[in-house]
Amino acid sequence: MKRIAFLAVCLALAACGTSDNAPAVARILEAEPIAARDASGPPDAAPGTCWGRDETPATLETVTERVLVSPERRAADGTVEAEAVYSEETRQRIVEERSEVWFETPCPDRLTPDVIASLQRALRVRGYYGGEVTGELTAETRSAIRRFQQPQGLNSAILSLKAARQLGLVAIDLSRPDDTASG
Repeated sequence: MKRIAFLAVCLALAACGTSDNAPAVARILEAEPIAARDASGPPDAAPGTCWGRDETPATLETVTERVLVSPERRAADGTVEAEAVYSEETRQRIVEERSEVWFETPCPDRLTPDVIASLQRALRVRGYYGGEVTGELTAETRSAIRRFQQPQGLNSAILSLKAARQLGLVAIDLSRPDDTASG
């Protein structure tokens, strides 16, 4: 029964979209959250923990090259009979492969409106959030979460447990070695 309730919360969080009155450019630039939460977590997940999964799309580079089709032809006296002919070939190559990342998150029952309001205030004080403190996990809040986590190597709009601890939203469990490590 707990899993069904958890999945319902996950689906509700995943269904949150960007604001309809945001300009089209803003909607294009702000990535939608991907696979917000997964009840099972990664294979080595500890029981009773909650996990987020996000995907980073592949990074493509478009390369345009000038390719020699036919070389220059010269007469015996060195005069040019025919100029070299080139064509342009454009192709894409993968610079960075798509990747999937799992990370521990605060469980949904901890993300109350009061906690989300505290999250918004904590992000505002640090210069990541400029919106109203509503206690709702809005697109603007998710965008601020992403900006806060990016310098730490997590490009996700899903709040990680590590970020929640850094923001003072979740207590550090001193019995867990990974909680007491700095970073």
